[in-house]
Amino acid sequence: MVLQSLSRSQLFWLCQCGGWAVYAVLTALMIKIPSQEPWQVGLPHLLLDTSFGFLLTLLLRHWYGRLSTQEARLKILWHLLVILVSCLVWTQWKWQTLQWLYGQVWLRMTWFDFGTWNSASLTMLLTWTALYYASKATFETMQQRQKAAEAIHLAKEAQLKMLRYQLNPHFMFNSINAICTLILKQDNQHAVSMLEKLCDLLRYSLYTDPLAKVTVAEEIQILQTYFDVEQCRFRNKLDLSIVADDEVKNCLVPSLLLQPLAENALKHGMKMSQQSYAISVSFSQQNGQLLIRMLDNGSGFSQQPETTAGGSSTGIGLHNCEERLALIYPNQSTLSFGNRAEEGAWIQISIPKEVAGGQKL
Repeated sequence: MVLQSLSRSQLFWLCQCGGWAVYAVLTALMIKIPSQEPWQVGLPHLLLDTSFGFLLTLLLRHWYGRLSTQEARLKILWHLLVILVSCLVWTQWKWQTLQWLYGQVWLRMTWFDFGTWNSASLTMLLTWTALYYASKATFETMQQRQKAAEAIHLAKEAQLKMLRYQLNPHFMFNSINAICTLILKQDNQHAVSMLEKLCDLLRYSLYTDPLAKVTVAEEIQILQTYFDVEQCRFRNKLDLSIVADDEVKNCLVPSLLLQPLAENALKHGMKMSQQSYAISVSFSQQNGQLLIRMLDNGSGFSQQPETTAGGSSTGIGLHNCEERLALIYPNQSTLSFGNRAEEGAWIQISIPKEVAGGQKL
């Protein structure tokens, strides 16, 4: 998590300083101390050696950046040439500074010293180059994953908002028509009551974050407001019941989850000749899941799909509700529906039980 919060430049300098600090410690432990070199010589030489290697690899980094646009074959050849020249320069620096610290102006290297010292320098430069490109590839991969995750998150937010806002127009059209009808009939008392309830519902819809979750108690309150608006349309013809177990009233659900399902039930389920239309909504828990069940005594669904509503959904309400659940609770929610044995339809939603201010249970 700490590495992911660092910028590319910060990550490089962290690795550069840390890597050369490790090099200095290992050189002291494996070479300087065992060789019993006087500290007046060993310590300054270690500092000069490490500092030169630090600055040399900074030049390599700059050069590697310039080679990034080259053709692959040329890039490999240039890398090998640059590393070889750097190896020879660094080795000469280490040898000459060591002779200078011992008070010797010039002493030629034996072929054995030339081979061992250059082998050590070459190994170090090749290791640095490998780690440099490995860290560069890792950071680029992290950036790509982060950008992909941000793109998916933005797309998910946009889709959720679109689905939430898509639920309102049909209900608005019917409600305004019903208010106009009441006004024409000079039933002003019911028209004002319906208009107030509609304003409450619209205010809640406009000022509630489409991505937010609300408690079951809040969802019941806004669902009751919706039914109050519809009650003004259907009068005594509509029989409503909303119940919730005490232990689930503080659980979280997506805002306005049930309003489109209730609208779908009234739009498609109520028979024209029906004298009384009953809708009941219940909230309960089972095996760590929050169960929401909606029943009615209307005409039911034209078909009898008893499994999860995955293929053909009945109406935009069911379809949008299913898509919202899939986005919010991927592979953790179910929406199933079907016809009751006696009459009417049933819809059941199962989502993870999540308590307000807490975590999923």
